[in-house]
Amino acid sequence: MAIEIELKAWVEDADAVRRALALFAVKEGEFDKDDAYWLPAPPAGTDAGTLTGVPGSGMGTGLGSGLGSGVRIRREGAKAVVNYKRKEVRAGIEVNDEREFEVSDAPAFEGLLGRLGLALDIRKRKRGEAWRDGEVLIELADIEGLGLFVEIEILAGSDAAAVVQAVRTRLLTVLDRIGVARERIESRYYTEMLRESRRSR
Repeated sequence: MAIEIELKAWVEDADAVRRALALFAVKEGEFDKDDAYWLPAPPAGTDAGTLTGVPGSGMGTGLGSGLGSGVRIRREGAKAVVNYKRKEVRAGIEVNDEREFEVSDAPAFEGLLGRLGLALDIRKRKRGEAWRDGEVLIELADIEGLGLFVEIEILAGSDAAAVVQAVRTRLLTVLDRIGVARERIESRYYTEMLRESRRSR
């Protein structure tokens, strides 16, 4: 079981963050991730993100009730990876029990999701660079339509309170080292923010 424990924070000065990262982390490379989120199709005239269930997830009961933020299909280069999570936020830190697998034919899999009663809810484009400090993955990312963020993540073997607290301390230490104020931590999911942006247009 992989428990993804992470925080994200708004970034104002990407160059300053890069300079700080270069002092203790190793750059792994750059990425361009195109994410499509599929949710149970809502009744006509209803925004999927407002359905009851997991806050902001569009999950109610039935087929989608165990899908967390829905089914995500991530295209990165020639690869397509399907992911679904049980998502939770604890004191601004995301604790996600996630499952993922690669598919060889993303359009065919999307067709299957449609037959199962899911519908495309929102897309997210994330471009940036990945850095690593031991078990800590750090991504400096530009989220299209939202802005610049830093994501700091550790994969843990448990979501026990003591484990989450220890990881939280480690994540905050990294955030401090790169010079991003803790007040810049964003507890909302990207999908929530993108839906809010969509509704405000």
